[in-house]
Amino acid sequence: MQDSNILRFTWRHSRKAQIYILFIVLASMPTYFLSLDLPKQIVNGPILGQGFEEPGAAQKFLHLKFSFFGFEFNLFDGIDLQRMQMLFALSGMFLTLIIINGLFKYYINTYKGRLGERMLRRIRFELVDKLLRFPVRHFRRVKSSEIASMVKDEVEPIGGFMGDAFVQPLFLGGQAMTAMAFILVQNLWLGLIALSMISVQFVIIPRLRRHLIRLGKERQITARQLAGRVGEIVEGINHVHVNDTSHYERADVSSRLAKIFYIRYELFQRKFFTKFLNNLLAQLTPFLFYVIGGYFALQGKIDVGQLVAVIAAYKDLPSPIKELIDWDQQRLDVQVKFAQVVEQFDVDSMLDESQQSLPGGPVPPLAFPVEVNNVVVSDDAGNTLLNRARLTIEKGQRIAVLGSSNSGADVLADTLVRLHVPDSGQVTFGGTDMFELNESFLGRRIGYSSGDVFLPQGTLRDSLLYALKHQPVAEREYSGPDQLARQSFIAEARETANSDLDFDADWLNFGHDVDPGERSYAVHRLLVGVLDACGLRDDVFTLGLRGKVDPELNPGFAERVLSARAILRQRMDELKLSGLIELFDPDTYANQATVGENLLFGTPVGDTFQPHNLMSNAYLHGILVKSGLEEMLVEKGIELAETTIGLFQDLPPDHELFNQLTFMDGERLPRYQALMRKVKQSGTASLAEDERSMLVELMFEYIEPQHRMGLVDADLKQKVLAARAAFKAELPEELREAISFYDPDNYNSAASVMDNLLMGRVTYGMARGPERVSDTVLSLLQELGLVDDVLGIGLEFDVGSGGKRLSSAQRQKVGLGRAIIKQPDLLVLNRVIGALDPRQQAAVVNDVMRLVNAQEDPPTVIWVLTNASLASHFDTVCMVAEGKVVEFGNREQLAEKKGAYAKLLEG
Repeated sequence: MQDSNILRFTWRHSRKAQIYILFIVLASMPTYFLSLDLPKQIVNGPILGQGFEEPGAAQKFLHLKFSFFGFEFNLFDGIDLQRMQMLFALSGMFLTLIIINGLFKYYINTYKGRLGERMLRRIRFELVDKLLRFPVRHFRRVKSSEIASMVKDEVEPIGGFMGDAFVQPLFLGGQAMTAMAFILVQNLWLGLIALSMISVQFVIIPRLRRHLIRLGKERQITARQLAGRVGEIVEGINHVHVNDTSHYERADVSSRLAKIFYIRYELFQRKFFTKFLNNLLAQLTPFLFYVIGGYFALQGKIDVGQLVAVIAAYKDLPSPIKELIDWDQQRLDVQVKFAQVVEQFDVDSMLDESQQSLPGGPVPPLAFPVEVNNVVVSDDAGNTLLNRARLTIEKGQRIAVLGSSNSGADVLADTLVRLHVPDSGQVTFGGTDMFELNESFLGRRIGYSSGDVFLPQGTLRDSLLYALKHQPVAEREYSGPDQLARQSFIAEARETANSDLDFDADWLNFGHDVDPGERSYAVHRLLVGVLDACGLRDDVFTLGLRGKVDPELNPGFAERVLSARAILRQRMDELKLSGLIELFDPDTYANQATVGENLLFGTPVGDTFQPHNLMSNAYLHGILVKSGLEEMLVEKGIELAETTIGLFQDLPPDHELFNQLTFMDGERLPRYQALMRKVKQSGTASLAEDERSMLVELMFEYIEPQHRMGLVDADLKQKVLAARAAFKAELPEELREAISFYDPDNYNSAASVMDNLLMGRVTYGMARGPERVSDTVLSLLQELGLVDDVLGIGLEFDVGSGGKRLSSAQRQKVGLGRAIIKQPDLLVLNRVIGALDPRQQAAVVNDVMRLVNAQEDPPTVIWVLTNASLASHFDTVCMVAEGKVVEFGNREQLAEKKGAYAKLLEG
C-alpha cells in the first residue's frame, strides 16, 4: 500500500473487473434512452391520436431500419397496429424496458458490491499482514484499540467506495448525459435551463461540502483517540481503582465527547444546509419547466408529448446528479481516510515479506555459536539499555543470566530473539546476522517466554500448542459441497491477495513420525510432560474436575465416572470417611446444600433457574405459593436478615467476615436494614412483591451447618421436599431443558466431573474435610486410569481474553510450557516465573531442566533468573550490570574468583 491515492490503488488491483463492468454500464445506456423516449410516443401517438386521425388508421410497430453511407437497410417491416393495439403494445414495450433497466441495475450493483467487498478484504488483509511485520518497538508507541479500529471500522467505507470508484460516475454520468441529451433533443431552451441549473449545483454544492470533509476528518481523528483512551482505561482499570482516579477519567472522557459533539453538530448544520440548497435547486427546474414549457406548449412551439417526455426525463435527472455529487464528496472523504491509514501503516524498519515466507522444506537446526558482538540497544527516550554487550554462546550450554531489574539482563534475552533491534553491533548465529534469517527459522528453532504472557482467547490446550502451529502439515480432505466451498475460498483468496492456507487443516507440527492412530495419544503425553515440568498438572487437574462433560459426546467417560462413584462410596466407607460426604437422595433434604439447591435438586442449564432468577420465574413462584413455602421462607428470611444485621451492622462492607456468608455481602446489607425497618413499622403485609422476593432469595442461599442459625427445621425440610417433588412432576415441557436433575444412577451433564463423582456435598466443619476427599478422589482416579481423561477435560478450559481467567502465575507457567513444547535448539527464558514464590520457582526450574536434559538433543538454555540461588542448576553464569556483561563463565570458577557472582551469593 505504498500508493496513497485511492483511485490509482483501486485501478491497479481491480483493472479487469472495472473494465468489464464499465462495458456493462455502456450496454445499459441504449435501453435507458429508449425508456425515456417511449412516454412521448405513447402520449403523442395512441393517447393524442397523432397518425390515427382517420378511422381504422394503423401505424408500424417495431419497424427497424438504419442508414449507412446513404444506403438504407430495412431489418424488419414492423407490424401494423391500430390505435388501441398500439397503446397496449407501446405500454408493454415500456414495461419491458423498465424490467431490463432494473435487471441492469441489479447486476451492476451486485457486481460492484462484490468488487467493493473484495477490495475491502484485500485492504484488511494487507493491513494485518503489515501489522505482523511491524518492528516490536513500534507497538510501544501505538494503542491496540486504535489499530483495531482502523482495520475494522475505518476501512469499511473505503472498501465500499472502491466498488463505486469507476462504475458509479460512468453509470450515473451516463444516465444524466442520456437524459440531458434527450431533453435537448426535445427542446433546446428547456435543455439549456436544465443544463444551467445542473451547472450551478456542480459548482456550489462541492464547495460547500469541502467543509464537511474537513469536519469529517476531525471527527474521525477524535473518535479514534477516544477509542484509544477507552482501551487504556480498560487495560489499566486496576490502577484507576487503587488511585481513585475514576472521576478524572470521567472528566477526560466527557471532554473528548464534548469535542466530538461540537464537531458533529457543526457537521450536521453544514450537511443539512447543503442538502436544503441542493433540493431547492433540484426542485426549481421543474417549476421553470412548467412555466416556460407550458408557455411554449400554449404557443404551439412544443407539443404536449414532448413536454411530458421532458418532465419525465428530468424526473430521473436530479437523482444521478445528486448521487454524482455525493460520489465526489465520498471520494474526497475516503481519500483522506485512505491516506491516513496508509500513513499509519507505513512504518520504518518493517520486516521484509521474504523473512516471513514459508520454508520449502524442513527448517535446518540452529547454527552455533551464537555471538553477541558489541551490541548497543536504547529505548525511545534515548536511554541505553545494553552497552556494547559481548557474549559467545556454545551449543549445549546451560546459562543462568543474573542481574537486577534495570541491569539490562532482560534486554539481552529479548535481543537474542529479535525483540529488540540493536542500534549498533550485531547478533549472529553460526556467523549469519540474525536479521538475515527467516522468521520461520528463529520461530521454530528458538523457544522464548517472559513474565509478561499474553494468551489469545481459546482453550488451555490451544494456548500450549500455539507454538507448534507454524504452517499446515497435512491438508484436510474435502468432498461434495465442502470441496466446492474450499475451491471457491481459494479462488477468492487469490483474487484478493489473501492467504489461501486452510485454517481448518492440520497445523500441529508434531507427531507425524508416529502411527496416525497413536498421534493424539503422543500429543497428549507431550502435553502432560510439559504440565508436569511447569507445575501446571495440579492446576489443570483441578480445572478438569470442575469441567463438564456431555455424556452423549463421551459416553465411555460418563460410564466410568458412574462406576467410580460407586467405588468411591465403598472406599469412603472402608476408610471410615463416609461422614465427610453427604450423598444426594431424591427423598431426603441435603443439609450441606443451600435451600435453593434442595428445592431444585438439579443443576441449572442456562439462566432460567440460576439463583438470581429463581424468584422472577413464574412457574417456580407458583410452586412456592401453592405449597405454602413462600410465606414460610419470607418469615424465615426476616429472621435471617434481623440476625445478620445484628451481627454485622457495625462492620465495614469489605470486612473478611462477610466472606463466610453465602447469602449476603456488605454492599447488600443496607438494603436489608431499610427493609427490616419497614417490617417493624408496617408488618409483613405491607411488603411489595419484590421485597418479599428479596427475603426468599436470602433464604435460598442459606446452609444450616455452615451458618448455624437454626432456621432449617423439620417443618421447612418437609415443605421443601414436597415443593421439590411438585416442581419436577409439573415442570412444563419448554422448561425441561433448563435444568438437569440429580439422579444417583445417572450422569448429570450440567454438573461438574467432581459433582458427578461425589453426587453429594462435602460435610462442612470436618477437619481437613475437602483435602481428605480430594486425596481419596485423586487416588481412586489414578487406580481407574481416569487421570489423563480429567487432565484432557482441564485442557479444554477457556482461558478467556488475554488469559485473564487464569492467575498471573498460571499464565506464566503456560508461557513457559509453550516455549518448551516445541523442543527448540535454543531455549531463552526471561524472568518467566517471577509470580511464583521461591519454593515453587526452585521446583519448576528443577523440573524444566530435568525435562530438557532428557530430550534426545537437549537445547542450549539461557534463563534470566530472579533468584540467584537457582543458578546451581546451570553450568554457566552471565552477570549483567548497567547494560554490560560484567562476568561470563563457568559457575564454579566464577564463585571462586570472588567477583560479582561471588558477591551476589554472599549477599
